[in-house]
Amino acid sequence: MAKRVLITGASGFIGRHCVPHLVERGFEVHAVSLRSRPPEAEVRWHTVDLLDEGQIGRVLDDVRPTYLLHLAWVTEPGRYQRSEDNLRWVQASLSLLRGLQRAGGQRVVMAGSCAEYDQRYGYCSEGVTPLAPVTPYGVCKHATQLMLAAFSELAGLSSAWGRVFSVYGPHEHPERLVASVARALLGGREALCTAGVQVRDYLYVEDAATAFVALLDSGVTGPVNIASGRGIVVRDLVQTLGEVCGRTELVRLGALSTRGDEPLVIFGDSGRLRSTVGWAPRWELRAGLEETVRWWLGARRASGRDDSAIDR
Repeated sequence: MAKRVLITGASGFIGRHCVPHLVERGFEVHAVSLRSRPPEAEVRWHTVDLLDEGQIGRVLDDVRPTYLLHLAWVTEPGRYQRSEDNLRWVQASLSLLRGLQRAGGQRVVMAGSCAEYDQRYGYCSEGVTPLAPVTPYGVCKHATQLMLAAFSELAGLSSAWGRVFSVYGPHEHPERLVASVARALLGGREALCTAGVQVRDYLYVEDAATAFVALLDSGVTGPVNIASGRGIVVRDLVQTLGEVCGRTELVRLGALSTRGDEPLVIFGDSGRLRSTVGWAPRWELRAGLEETVRWWLGARRASGRDDSAIDR
């Protein structure tokens, strides 16, 4: 089939890293962004508000993609977990599926979340760990996954669902952990953190992007964890970041309290991603942190050290 892909969230954190890998794999790339983008030789950009059903229909009728990579969702730290926009994104996802079917599309991959799992179990494995989301974000993501599976069966679509764990790297939202610590240390400020005893699954954004693109370009169906498969103690990550920045004396572990409802351990089984999709990570943690710090240094210089002016 023709490899014409429509990617949503293409200017977002993970999506912007997916675009060049889609081009490398021979896709004709049509990228969706809420804001207009300058023309590119190998990518056609479409300015679309995906919360407007009419705009969704028009772009799908125009592009008539054979593939859909749907990454767009509400993701703003401090807001996304309980935002009513989660419900609107469920509806938008269904509209995308209907439009893809109408356009004759054949395969779709959507982004899910580790927040769908029952996080009391810590180790999250597809088909084994129970699914019991507790936030509106997790509930809506899981509802969308169930909807995707049912719609795909009825419509004859090939589909997969990539459950994302903790991703870090260039263009991350400045209020998330790695970005916020790096920005503080590079600015000569104290990086206030919890004690950091939590265990999380951190994956460099380039590896997350290649995982999504490999999943899209495969015939694998159903849920697949987008994860490193390794649990990392947050304290160790922050201390390594301090070393990379050369400012370990500014790291303040234990300065913030840990939320009482925060799970101690969350990391994913990456066996299906590795063995069935055929993906493997390229970036070790320290190398990924070094690249992230280099990007933030460059971004600070380009913006005159005004973090608010940095294009995420």
